Amino acid sequence: MAPLTWRHHTLLQALLSRGPLPERDFHDLFTAMSGKNPANDKQLFSDTLGKINKELGYLHFDLRACINQYDGTVYYGVVNTIADEESKLGSKYSVPQIAFYKGLLEAIVQEGGNDGSITDIDALNVRIDNQVVIADSTQDSQSRLPWSITNFLFSQKEKTLSELIQDRWLAHTLEGKIGLGIRSFLDLRSWFRGSDIPSCVVCNEAGIKASACPSEACNVRIHNYCLKKKFSQRKAPRACPGCATEWPRQEGEDDAGEDTNEPGEGPEAPSAPSAERSSRKKRKGVKAERGEEAEEAGPSTAVTRRSSRSAKAEAAQEASSSGAPQPTKRRRK
Repeated sequence: MAPLTWRHHTLLQALLSRGPLPERDFHDLFTAMSGKNPANDKQLFSDTLGKINKELGYLHFDLRACINQYDGTVYYGVVNTIADEESKLGSKYSVPQIAFYKGLLEAIVQEGGNDGSITDIDALNVRIDNQVVIADSTQDSQSRLPWSITNFLFSQKEKTLSELIQDRWLAHTLEGKIGLGIRSFLDLRSWFRGSDIPSCVVCNEAGIKASACPSEACNVRIHNYCLKKKFSQRKAPRACPGCATEWPRQEGEDDAGEDTNEPGEGPEAPSAPSAERSSRKKRKGVKAERGEEAEEAGPSTAVTRRSSRSAKAEAAQEASSSGAPQPTKRRRK
């Protein structure tokens, strides 16, 4: 297999230095490197990523794409595919900070409900002592916790929370709450699947920020962006795929969106020819009115022409009476 070229290296360096990139920026970068548009040259784009991932596999890294479940934006990034004690040495976070992040993660996923977020106060009140695993679990295990865990102050939590948001492990949602960042969606895909988190029935990804079926007995979840795709067609029934319960409309969902049809589709399409015929009739009517106006204006135009001729004759008579020289007309032989 041929080694990676400078184009592959540029894509990797951009992701490693700048972090996860939105799909639009990553596609623009790919176009600048290859001169090809990923939307039109999908096979070339897929082959390029596959070649990069084959080389990254030896280092237990992976270039992958994921969706930010809070806004539906697709991102590309490089992630570590193995979690061991050696890989933790590369983290800039301390043991209590990592424990704090684990506590936040569980609170957002399990206690955040379908919203996938918690308030700032709930985030700062997350306990971290239950995130440390002690091999010899006895009654006095609490007293044997590391000093850094038991003395992790409130101010340290505030600082760590800001750093996690800045590094994009966490993020502020549109509602002003604390949710998962894009790096969490990229790195923790396997953890989501192993944590009994209900998956979206449309894309099969973990439903962190998703809409739940209105039936309490049903466990179906669908992402908001998947929901729009599933029910975008007018004829598609708004029913839960699990229990057939009618799915309510979401906030901000346009009711008129289902009434709009594509060209040539839906009951409104047949009205187009009749509208065209009516416009033709209007044009014919306008032409007829113009013809009638021309007929009405015809006699007046003729009178004007006759009056102009008589005026010329009178002017010629006045000129002859005044002795002005008149041009002579030559007779044709």
